[in-house]
Amino acid sequence: MATQVANHWLYLMSIGTPDFSSDSFFIILMESSFTFDIDDHEDYADIAAEELANGNGYTTGGNALVLDAVTEDDAADRTEVTWDSTSWTAAGGNIGPTPGACILDDTLASDPIVGYIDFGAEYTQADGGVATLHNLAYRHRQPS
Repeated sequence: MATQVANHWLYLMSIGTPDFSSDSFFIILMESSFTFDIDDHEDYADIAAEELANGNGYTTGGNALVLDAVTEDDAADRTEVTWDSTSWTAAGGNIGPTPGACILDDTLASDPIVGYIDFGAEYTQADGGVATLHNLAYRHRQPS
């Protein structure tokens, strides 16, 4: 699994706009045709048309994320934000296929994209099963 951070998010971090400790975040699953563009995908409006369709246990707009921790890691020269696991239960049909998920900030105007989690392959959750994403994290590392 690979994660890419949106350039616009890095800009927002640089001007001090987001606050991980108080903002609300959500995660959405993307359609098969989706390819994340770190330059052009800034806000939810830029990707909304490529979100997985509503139905079979997936609700358009995705899942709210629950903040786990915001930590300073001096040994690795980075800050890490982690969220609790989140899941979708397929009911009445399959969820997917989906190549990945986007995390967005629901507190800020226009719902900016934090980044994209590329699953490395397309996944489909069969009817009756539970699709769970674990170890959701955002890491910001000092440049070398």
